Amino acid sequence: MSQPEHPDHNWWTLVAVCGATFMLLVDITIVQVALPSIHDDLHASFTQLQWVLDAYALSLASLLLTYGTLADRFGRKRIFVAGVAVFTLASLLCGLAQSGLQLDLARAFQGVGGAAMFTTALALIAQDFSGHARGTAIAFWGSTVGVAVAVGPVLGGALTDALSWRWIFFVNLPIGLAVLVISLLQMANVVDPQSVRLDLAGLVTFSGGLLLFVLALLRGNDKGWTSGLILGLFAGAVVLLALFVVVELRQERPMLDLSLFRNQAFCGVSIATFAIGAGMFAAFPYLTLYLQNLLGYSPFQGGLRILPATVLIFLVPIVARRFGKGIRSGLMLGAGMTLIAAGVLSMSRLSNDSRWTVLLPGLLLAGVGIGLANPAIAQLALAVVSANRSGMASGINNTFRLGGVATGVALLGAVLQSHVANSVIAAGPRTPDQHAHFVTGTHQLLLVGTGIVAVGAVAAFALVRNA
Repeated sequence: MSQPEHPDHNWWTLVAVCGATFMLLVDITIVQVALPSIHDDLHASFTQLQWVLDAYALSLASLLLTYGTLADRFGRKRIFVAGVAVFTLASLLCGLAQSGLQLDLARAFQGVGGAAMFTTALALIAQDFSGHARGTAIAFWGSTVGVAVAVGPVLGGALTDALSWRWIFFVNLPIGLAVLVISLLQMANVVDPQSVRLDLAGLVTFSGGLLLFVLALLRGNDKGWTSGLILGLFAGAVVLLALFVVVELRQERPMLDLSLFRNQAFCGVSIATFAIGAGMFAAFPYLTLYLQNLLGYSPFQGGLRILPATVLIFLVPIVARRFGKGIRSGLMLGAGMTLIAAGVLSMSRLSNDSRWTVLLPGLLLAGVGIGLANPAIAQLALAVVSANRSGMASGINNTFRLGGVATGVALLGAVLQSHVANSVIAAGPRTPDQHAHFVTGTHQLLLVGTGIVAVGAVAAFALVRNA
């Protein structure tokens, strides 16, 4: 395996990776506070608003494993640079969109580039750092994740209020160009010589199965959960995902090495990662709708009220890195998941006359929990494979994370839709009855989110015992 030419390139690699990670994760959180404004400007339906989030998350989740394989074969730098270029172009197209459909398609294209960046992030760190330096680099990367989550809602609200929602995408252009220049001039390209071909059958079956599953969740309330269409979508998802398992078992070099699931720690990390995405991060857009459409806050005001949690997501990894060196990563993960579950449960206490402060204790608990869990997940994901397959490991970990977000947005949205009409969710309640139903729906989706995160906490404690 070829090695970086100069050791100084390590730090340039970290700068580029952190810049790209900031950009692609901000585009999850920054969009959330702008959803009501997008609805008003483009006259987008509630389903189209969900697709603004899910089109991005789905293309990310569907392609991460494939890009992991491509990165090992052609080099992490090449895939990373291509991803940054696509993401930057797609951001421009998002900002220029003139309809909900155009925006959804541009967001899917943005996810294509984001997947290439996200799947190579930890792999690039793994190739250029080892020992204590790797831990330091991962801590900086984890803090970048926290900054992106923290800055996203406030930055999105400020841009939407001061300029328009389109600038939440235009802001990516200078960042993307800077990352491209650094990567092209300073980053080393490392390949895995044992990686020989692309797993096309695995790509089609996995992507298709995930798409059908999320589509069924998004359309279930409208079409009826026992309708032929929805049952057919679920059945198709099961068949394709089962075929994916068969395909991967027959591959000499699968993009998803199923033998990893014999490792209890790997299973625990994967379940916990999915649970954070589906139970916590997927709830944020609905908290935004609650703050803006129900309580009447502007995008910037709504973003400020989510800030306490997101600031902690940034600060806690730094503190944990300094004072938690003797604590096992598995224990850190379990503790973090427990705090997240407690936080989401606390937020579910809202009632018809609640003010935004009812969310504050839960936001603080969840912020601390995510801050503990994120670095632990990153450490554990890289620890279970050899260095030359770090692209695959990074892809699997992030597939569970983004697959969780895509599934959670659809599932929690379905819970809210079961209580509130789509038009009311998108535009806000107009009558006391609609207000009460909106509150009940938000309460129920947070309870569902609590259950999902709790499953992740149990898996972390039960399966990640000695890591």
